[in-house]
Amino acid sequence: MGKRWWQDRQKDHYYKMAKRENYRSRAAFKLKQIDHRFEIFKPGNIVIDLGANPGGWSQVAAQLVGESGKVISLDLKPIEPLKGVIFIRGDARSKITKKKVRDALGDSQASVIISDMAPNISGNYSMDHARSMELAEMALEYTDDFLKKGGHLIVKVFDGDLARVYFDTIKEKFKISKRHSPKASRSSSSEIYMVGKSKK
Repeated sequence: MGKRWWQDRQKDHYYKMAKRENYRSRAAFKLKQIDHRFEIFKPGNIVIDLGANPGGWSQVAAQLVGESGKVISLDLKPIEPLKGVIFIRGDARSKITKKKVRDALGDSQASVIISDMAPNISGNYSMDHARSMELAEMALEYTDDFLKKGGHLIVKVFDGDLARVYFDTIKEKFKISKRHSPKASRSSSSEIYMVGKSKK
């Protein structure tokens, strides 16, 4: 990362807000804005957060579901402990990790699945777009396996042709489907958030 990137980051409004409000990443405000727009979370909800590192989305989710709720976070990288969050380190695609998720859920199913996952950027947009969609497909697998009827999904993708096909799948699986770009997303970013409400 160059000096220019660091200077831009230091000037970033949401980066400063995250530091001031003790969130682990500026991405926390994206989830807060999505929830404000679409009313995703309720107290007592069980949430699965895919690709949780460094924990900004898990922080927000834990606040929104309260002490009666539960957040199950997954990532290949570790995160510092968070109150109200069960962290599982591992590959979300592996059978071992999925079994750990099932054990953490107990007899329940998730109310909400969230994914802010993004691939390591190669600079080749077609490749990055395809890798982004692979991660998004994994979120749909978790929707099939762990999300209850009437539950909700939030997933980040890099926009493009494959994203439009993916959105058609969300429309099939959920009663309400929306594409949304929260204010906290950088204007230069190609990311788009897909929201599915009320799993059929």
